[in-house]
Amino acid sequence: MNNITKFSIARPAGDVFEALVDPTQMSNYWFSSGSGRWEPGKRITLKYEEYHAEVDINVLEVEANKKIVFQWPGEKGHVVTMSLEAADASTTIIEVIEEGFDADDKDLIPLLIDNKEGWVYMLTCLKAYLEFGVTKLRAGIVK
Repeated sequence: MNNITKFSIARPAGDVFEALVDPTQMSNYWFSSGSGRWEPGKRITLKYEEYHAEVDINVLEVEANKKIVFQWPGEKGHVVTMSLEAADASTTIIEVIEEGFDADDKDLIPLLIDNKEGWVYMLTCLKAYLEFGVTKLRAGIVK
């Protein structure tokens, strides 16, 4: 079972890619910190200081300006693929596919909805950061 989210960002694919793999840029719109640049074979610790939370991910594949694949170990091995496609020289379509949901899980629908909301929020923050320089949206969700 997959969950798919797609966004258009008015920036070249190289800019979008760097914002995803560079922990300094990522701290402007997603996690508060990351233990390193995302590269194949690396285990990265991502922290949300505001929520007193952290997660380790395994980076499985990286193709510059095109694709990033990683696994959330704590999410029953969910694999996330972020694909970047240049719509033109100044616009990138980013698609996030998260795989690994159990179709027989009694809580499947709430899990898919919660997951989709998370990706939409992250991509909205990424878009605001790259297109308008907004850095204050990160960690705005109140639990």
